[in-house]
Amino acid sequence: MAIPSICVVGAEDDRFQRDVAPILQSRCLSCHNERDRRGGLSLQSRHSLLQGGESGAVVVPGDVDSSYLLDLLVPVDGEAEMPKGEAPLDPSEIETVRRWIQSGANWPESLVLEPPVLWSLKPIEQPSPPAIDTSTSNVFPIRNPIDAFVAARHREAKLKSAAQAERHTLIRRLYLDLTGLPPTPEVVQAFVESESPDAYEDLVDDLLASPHYGEHWGRHWLDLARYADSEGYLGDSERPHAWIYREWVIHAINNDLPFDQFTIEQLAGDLLPNSTLEQKIATGFHRNTLRNTEAGVDLELYRTKEIIDRVNTTGMVWLGLTFGCAECHDHKNDPITQQEFYQLYAFFNNADEVGVTATQPWQIDEFDAAMQPWQARWDELLKQLKPFENENLSDSQKAEITATFDKYLKPADLNGIEPFYRTTEPSWKELRTELETHLAKKPSRPSTKARAFAERRKDRRETFVHIRGVYNRPGAKVELAVPAVLPPLQPRGAEPDRLDLARWLFDEENPLTARVAVNRIWQQLFGQGIVSTTNDFGNEGAEPTHPLLLDWLATEFRRLGWSQKALIRRIVLSSTYRLSSAANAVPNQDDDGNLLLWRQNSYRVNAETVRDLHLAASGLLDRTVGRQGIRPPLPEFVTEVGRSVKWPVSQGSEQYRRGMYIFFKRTVPYPMLMTFDAPDATASCSRRERSNTPLQALTLLNDPVFYECAQALARRATEASSDNPTAAIRMIFSRCLGRFPNPRELAYLTTAHTDLVALKMSEANTATEANDNNDDPQLAAMTAVARIVMNLDEFVTRD
Repeated sequence: MAIPSICVVGAEDDRFQRDVAPILQSRCLSCHNERDRRGGLSLQSRHSLLQGGESGAVVVPGDVDSSYLLDLLVPVDGEAEMPKGEAPLDPSEIETVRRWIQSGANWPESLVLEPPVLWSLKPIEQPSPPAIDTSTSNVFPIRNPIDAFVAARHREAKLKSAAQAERHTLIRRLYLDLTGLPPTPEVVQAFVESESPDAYEDLVDDLLASPHYGEHWGRHWLDLARYADSEGYLGDSERPHAWIYREWVIHAINNDLPFDQFTIEQLAGDLLPNSTLEQKIATGFHRNTLRNTEAGVDLELYRTKEIIDRVNTTGMVWLGLTFGCAECHDHKNDPITQQEFYQLYAFFNNADEVGVTATQPWQIDEFDAAMQPWQARWDELLKQLKPFENENLSDSQKAEITATFDKYLKPADLNGIEPFYRTTEPSWKELRTELETHLAKKPSRPSTKARAFAERRKDRRETFVHIRGVYNRPGAKVELAVPAVLPPLQPRGAEPDRLDLARWLFDEENPLTARVAVNRIWQQLFGQGIVSTTNDFGNEGAEPTHPLLLDWLATEFRRLGWSQKALIRRIVLSSTYRLSSAANAVPNQDDDGNLLLWRQNSYRVNAETVRDLHLAASGLLDRTVGRQGIRPPLPEFVTEVGRSVKWPVSQGSEQYRRGMYIFFKRTVPYPMLMTFDAPDATASCSRRERSNTPLQALTLLNDPVFYECAQALARRATEASSDNPTAAIRMIFSRCLGRFPNPRELAYLTTAHTDLVALKMSEANTATEANDNNDDPQLAAMTAVARIVMNLDEFVTRD
């Protein structure tokens, strides 16, 4: 069928550009453009319009009844077929399209419409904070621009903000958000009673300077890095030195390494001029991928799987885009082609996996300390050995003996020196046994290998598109490049590399990196990001609830030199952060989801913090920062489900270190962590889900570590107030919740304690049941009280 002509009239041209083109651009072109062509249809130009789509022509100029486009747009029972998944066009917009078709569907030949630019891809410009009249009753104190942006949204939505949280809540909120640990009762009391106008600011500064800040915020980053201590898949062998990367993360965050440098070192630390050991260790970020170590596996298949994971993770963590959707075909929702996916793939295709010696100073110190007593006893044994030497040994024979003892000896090596000694002497056998026993106890000199990258300079691999994502079906060859929808890459040399890619992420023209980063920080401080889909800033992701605030934070992050501590400080000093989290703080407020932040959010702490709270409140917590992972006690039936699972239980206070240090085996993860929604480390996690299940309550009641914490807390409280149960209960309450019980709570717990003492004494008298705590009824009853308090929702909730 011949394509009908369109009459071109000057006035009609103006009408089309003024009235029709905006409708097509805002409601149609995101799906029906030259790249996507949903249903085979593009509406970018006159020519593509008249070509139609898979169902044929959609517009017949001058013939409204024959124009299929109107059938798609007109709603039936309130719903229209197009725009798909969105609200129908307004009646006035439909009428505009109808009149346009009826008048000949004029469209200037030279005019090509551009699809709408996704909000996240628009250039970042620093918005000016809105002016706020603070005299109105529904406005909180405007302490910085953050408050002005939030208050403006309250004003638009006619919302009243909650009151500022009281000091007991604020200090606990800050401690949990910045360190993941609770404040002590003494610190709480000092803050609550302080009359200093700078008390809050000083507290923030102290917490940002705490070594535990790096642990807590490092844990957030390790979720993104899919950190684990084992390889994954069926074999799931251990990665004994994975903790080296975790330690680097903690130290980098504590030292406030600027986020741009923090990123560059992790993506390309090995390519920096005169790269240091620490910068090479940083490249362990992308060595956290799963690895199949089974015999007989297709090594190239799993190598490509690792690289694909690196592309997906880089795209999600720094750009907030779902690159994985373009592995097998062009992205269906976002402007990323399959070719562009493999252009990014090429950056990682020539990064060879290597190990670098990374023995830490504290390991050497511990070795030297362990060697001192060992060496002292060894010297004594060598003196006892001297009388057994054969007579008339030559100087060379003696030098042979000396060299043997100077080098590392194994017990079996003693066989080689026996010819020089009188082994028939009666006491030789006992001395020989003692020498063997002591040699077996000799501390091993540490030799730690960190997983890192080294760029392949020779025999470089070529990169091809994988047809339908199949690694051994190569398509077109690709070169290293970034998606065309983003700013161009400016390589240092003839061919770009990972260092160029890492620096490109922080190009002033790149609109995504800063937005994604600040949104993730906001999420950790409010429970939800300004963009709720922290891993997806594309067309299928959520739009920002406060777009101007998001861009202000992004530009502020840049202005602050990418200092995470400085940005967090700006946020937590705001009135917005300090709002009460009570859901009924403002009665009859019409914003149940709190999307516009008229109050703070209240939510359960993450899995590791649940455990840390119990250990800290009980006084058992070992606060050692960094170092190797730990293995708290586990029932045998847990380790039986995995293949070759060895679980040597950590001894002494080590088993009471923070939850982030628990050895994470991918096939047999620590059950308590998984019960409280820790990620499984198979893929990068930008946001942990929070479930509420009976198993969580049962774990808090019955897991041995939580019961042990209750016992320790009860013992501490009883010893501090042995003749005053009420004081002991108040101490338990304040150590757990950061406040003292109100009269009703205290009366309930005191009554419970009295009843429990009577019950325990009755049990002891009748000898029907063995009591805990060495049959001390007072201590057993106080343990039960501690368990009541530790099982309150408030204890594991950040308000």
